[in-house]
Amino acid sequence: MFLGVLASLVGRFNGRDREFYSLVRAIFGIRARNIDLYKLALMHRSASVELADGTHLNNERLEFLGDAILEAVVSDYLFIEFPADDEGGLTRLRSKIVSRQTLNSLAESLGLDRHIIRHTGGSAVQKHINGDALEAMIGAIYLDQGYDRTNRVLINNLFRRHLDLDELVNSETDYKSRLIEWCQKSRQSVQFSTGHDKGYTSQHPLFRSAVVIDGIEVGHGVGETKKEAEQHAAHAVSDALSDEAGDWLLENIDSYRG
Repeated sequence: MFLGVLASLVGRFNGRDREFYSLVRAIFGIRARNIDLYKLALMHRSASVELADGTHLNNERLEFLGDAILEAVVSDYLFIEFPADDEGGLTRLRSKIVSRQTLNSLAESLGLDRHIIRHTGGSAVQKHINGDALEAMIGAIYLDQGYDRTNRVLINNLFRRHLDLDELVNSETDYKSRLIEWCQKSRQSVQFSTGHDKGYTSQHPLFRSAVVIDGIEVGHGVGETKKEAEQHAAHAVSDALSDEAGDWLLENIDSYRG
């Protein structure tokens, strides 16, 4: 019954099933069994449909599932591609692949952004909408095709065709981990004080994070998620992580504390 209601409601937004079958086939190279899952994966929360029992239909649950499946497949992929790398190196590279920036870029490369069902204004213009939809589509593929098929689809149709691993290896995106490693090396304590920023609403979530080294705030950042705010905060002090600039930072912290 639920899927019947879903098919009826989602169909009103995006036309005939044939177009969705063609879309899934073109982007992921698979024949959809339950096309309604893929329709739902493209329905942003701004276009949610409320059922009689109060349930809201949108892609957030599929996004949650897709996030977990993506991390598992990426781990498998990197384990095979980089047999000589240690856990730390694999973890850092995985974080780059599953980052919002990379997922947004992948979604746009695939043309997925042109098919998202959304309402204009409010949170519909948030910058993570494309990457979120890609994760939701991954969740749909998993439910429709199973894990093994999803693994092959992501590795062969996504990673090997649309990801430049060499570029990712040489890029710096995980500023938080870099900052934590630097503080550990310098024997300094580091904390991230993160909470809601001014103007926070459920429709427009905004967080502010402050980097606190040895009890002194040395930088801050703002983002739409706690993770993003902490990365921006860490980035704000990343220029002070070279040996020379780091020594200057430590001297000033010691001077301020003394």
